Amino acid sequence: MTKPTCLITGVGPGTGSAVVRRFQKGGYQVAMLARSEKRLEELACRIEDCHAYPCDVSDADALAATYESVKKELGVPTVIVHNAVGAERGNYMEIDPEGLRQAFEVNTMALLHIARLATPDMIKIGGGALICTGNTSAYRGRAAFAGFAPSKAGQRILLESIAREAGPKGIHAAYLAIDAVIDLAWTRKVFKGKPDDFFCQPDDIASACFDLAHQPRSAWAAEMIIRPFGETW
Repeated sequence: MTKPTCLITGVGPGTGSAVVRRFQKGGYQVAMLARSEKRLEELACRIEDCHAYPCDVSDADALAATYESVKKELGVPTVIVHNAVGAERGNYMEIDPEGLRQAFEVNTMALLHIARLATPDMIKIGGGALICTGNTSAYRGRAAFAGFAPSKAGQRILLESIAREAGPKGIHAAYLAIDAVIDLAWTRKVFKGKPDDFFCQPDDIASACFDLAHQPRSAWAAEMIIRPFGETW
């Protein structure tokens, strides 16, 4: 039998790649979306049943064309993980307003577009899961995150609206918030000297994402917040 399809946006060297590995291990063929064709091709060569689809998700037409290619070549995705992220750093006086607009295009508008593309197909085949990865900025706007937090808060609320409409039709729409610093090469440099327990591991995030996407219908979570055990909250 053909394996089910999982579509993942924002496949980078950290969380995105970890999510790809977890779903492939879980029996999926994976459609990987990111702007970097080279990175996707390298992953496709290393991981079986993973397929590269270079795409800028902020381009609605390109996203629609890519989704149609995935559907034609791999079948309707039964799980979609929107992990792509755009950010403009700085307080409200420092940021470039265009950067905030672009963050909305990647974080919020791309979620809207992909939900409009995929959920009708999921409903036809009996259901599916639409998971979005987020972070602390979806719940509070700190001073230096004025160019980022509004788009993540909008993303979370949009997904809640999608869940209320599409949930009764068999679509599990859920938000996975990572209240932590993710363990990446650049975050290790920024937070030099922090112990290993300070960081959230990409593989553990991926496992949480996989589990969230496979909850039984009688106990769906609309939101899940994960953090290292020592994180202050």
